[in-house]
Amino acid sequence: MPHTLPDDGYWSKLRLPALAVAIVLIVVAPFLLMRAASTASEEAWRWVNHSFEVEATMQSLTADVRNVESGALGHAYGVDTQALIDHINTSREQIAPQLARLEALTRDNPIQQGLLGEFRSVLRLRLGEVDRLLAMDTRPSTQDVATLLTRFPIRPLVNAIMDEEHRLLEERQAAAEAATWRAAVISWVAMLAQLGLLGLLTWTAVRQGAHRLRAERDAMSASVRASAVLDTVREPIALLDRNNCVVMYNAAFAELYGLDTDTENRGQPLATFGNGAWNEPQTLRRLTDVLTRGRELWDFEVTQHTVDDVERVMLLSARRMPLPDSEEMAVLLTASDISAQKIHERQIRDLNRQLEGKVEQISDVNRELEAFSYSVSHDLRAPLRHIAGFADKLGRHLGDAADDKGRHYLDVISGSARRMSALIDDLLVYSRLGRSALRLQMIDVQSMVNDTRSLLDANAHTDNPEHTIEWDVDTLPVVIADENMLRQVWLNLLGNAVKYSTRSEPARIRVGYEQLADGTHRFCVSDNGAGFDMKYAGKLFGVFQRLHAASEFPGTGIGLASVRRVLTRHGGRIWAESEPGQGATFHFPLPATGETASPTETKQ
Repeated sequence: MPHTLPDDGYWSKLRLPALAVAIVLIVVAPFLLMRAASTASEEAWRWVNHSFEVEATMQSLTADVRNVESGALGHAYGVDTQALIDHINTSREQIAPQLARLEALTRDNPIQQGLLGEFRSVLRLRLGEVDRLLAMDTRPSTQDVATLLTRFPIRPLVNAIMDEEHRLLEERQAAAEAATWRAAVISWVAMLAQLGLLGLLTWTAVRQGAHRLRAERDAMSASVRASAVLDTVREPIALLDRNNCVVMYNAAFAELYGLDTDTENRGQPLATFGNGAWNEPQTLRRLTDVLTRGRELWDFEVTQHTVDDVERVMLLSARRMPLPDSEEMAVLLTASDISAQKIHERQIRDLNRQLEGKVEQISDVNRELEAFSYSVSHDLRAPLRHIAGFADKLGRHLGDAADDKGRHYLDVISGSARRMSALIDDLLVYSRLGRSALRLQMIDVQSMVNDTRSLLDANAHTDNPEHTIEWDVDTLPVVIADENMLRQVWLNLLGNAVKYSTRSEPARIRVGYEQLADGTHRFCVSDNGAGFDMKYAGKLFGVFQRLHAASEFPGTGIGLASVRRVLTRHGGRIWAESEPGQGATFHFPLPATGETASPTETKQ
């Protein structure tokens, strides 16, 4: 796994311990090393001086022994003066202390102790001979003197002791010189280490200073940016301390409550701002609770009179937060002016009341329309049946006695009655399409179009066996819709295409389909029939609106109005494109999710 570097907070925690360690390394460590080296050097030179002291003591002891011997010889040869006697006694008295000191100085060396033991024994015997010589009353013979000088020799032992001490002296001098060299090396190394550590400490201090200056500049820039952002916010914002005094505020707060944007108002109690707009006990108590009890204030609605003497409805929100430059807590207060929203809400409530009245009126109209539909479906059908029935009876009654004009009149009466009946049926269908509830389900449009096409082909072949219709139907989808209503759409659109293309041979009718990016199903029905002038397209989907004479193309003028109503209730729409003699194309999209229009959209 990749290693991550500690953050600045981690290094800031280690900065003080690192400084202490650096001071120890710079001051204490070199001092201890120098002190250890100096102590070792002093110890080595002390042992060198110890060797010199041993040699000096040995030489002094040897000189005293020679003084005693020479004095004894002088006494033996007749030099009997008091000065000689004093000299012998003085030298004799110094032999024992010097021998004891020598033994004390060489106590750390077993070899020297052994040699000194032998030296003490021989010296005792030699001094015995000296005492015997001093006790002679007669002049000693040459043999006695030779015995004194050769019988108990001490020179070999003295030389052995001196040689051993010289050997030790050489070793100790070498050790002292090595210790002195080490001390010098340690001194230079310590000085270089101190310089290096001081340089590192200086570089670190400079780097930390630069980092601090950069951090201060960044903090200042961030503060300036934050202030700029805060001033661009159009909601009044203020920061309060524990005494509900304003620490800072933005330009929107200053503008709303008539303050200067400088700092002279900062630190003043909130209750003094805005000519007493904030001097409301409940509001101040809630703001105090936010800081002292840690409660949050959300969407607290108050009414204030601001400096422009306008009553405003303000929505207050406050929460506790730490100050960035201290350890104290503060309250972040935001105030939103919802006066316009309140006015809009009142207007919406008024409009809703008006709309409820309109809905009630529409309900009354719908009830009247239902009554009218009932009257049409029942009361008008009976007279029409009577007209059609009696016209038929009259024709049979007259029989062959009726002339051509009479039969024409009877045909007009019967045709008008049938047309009136068809109009009533289509009008009732149109009315039911707007009032009946939608029963949404999955519908295979391909099957529905095929069934409708088969029905229209059969009717067209019955009316005109020589007429040919060529169909071009795309692959159609499954949609969510009301089956009966959607069937009315296809019956009317495909029926119109067949009807208005009867004079085109062959008739070409195309059913197209595409799915849009948002999933919407878009259908189109086109033909090569009579077409129409687009300047009359606004009348195309109106009730009883016809662009062709009934003698040209039969119909009631309600079919396309019914199509528009069905598609509107399904959340769709319809439009047409055409030219006279060039056919027509009807486009209509349907939502993919079966979305339906609102009730107000269906009241057409």
